[in-house]
Amino acid sequence: MIESDLSARQVFAAFRAGPQRARFGFGRRPALVNIDPQRAYTEPASFPATGYETDPRQMEHTNTLATLCRDRGFPVIWTYVAYVESGEDCGVWGGRSNTPDSLQNIREGSARAQLDPRLHIAAADIIIRKRMASAFFETHLRSLLTFHGVDTVVVTGGSTSGCVRATVVEGLSCGFRMIVAEECVADRHESPHFASLYDMAVKYADVLPLCDVLQGLESMPR
Repeated sequence: MIESDLSARQVFAAFRAGPQRARFGFGRRPALVNIDPQRAYTEPASFPATGYETDPRQMEHTNTLATLCRDRGFPVIWTYVAYVESGEDCGVWGGRSNTPDSLQNIREGSARAQLDPRLHIAAADIIIRKRMASAFFETHLRSLLTFHGVDTVVVTGGSTSGCVRATVVEGLSCGFRMIVAEECVADRHESPHFASLYDMAVKYADVLPLCDVLQGLESMPR
């Protein structure tokens, strides 16, 4: 029977408090993939129609993960979504609306396409432009991870119910162990955020507190 009287936050909390599900665990070599932490989504005040913020320290937490990964020699990857001036490379996905704040109007080189200025991005980090929800779809992310011998992907960014979830599902389908850092993902609304955390934790990924992710990364060989 569907527990209709519980909020998504309560369902996720109950899952966390119950018997612990077996984890996929950390493998031999990780990479950090930060999904679309760009101004269109991380600055609600500037772009209120599309902005989100679940944890106000999300960018700080993401920087902490990125610094640790660099120090240990693990790949750090950032993605952002942007389209050509005509918006045609957004395809059918952009056909549902055509307002100034709609998806296909995030232009390459625009302020909305820029990564959040609070992020610490190193010259050796890898930046990938994507056009669809999953960071794996029609990008070189999979081949890049294979080249680096990666078997574990730590995911941050947004939105939890959209691009994060799509990346996690496709990553698992490609044979990677998917780890979601809970404080480092965000969505526009609480319900889809916690519902997606629950869904990923039950099926597709290890959804872990930031402290557990840091501990897991620190335990892996350089």
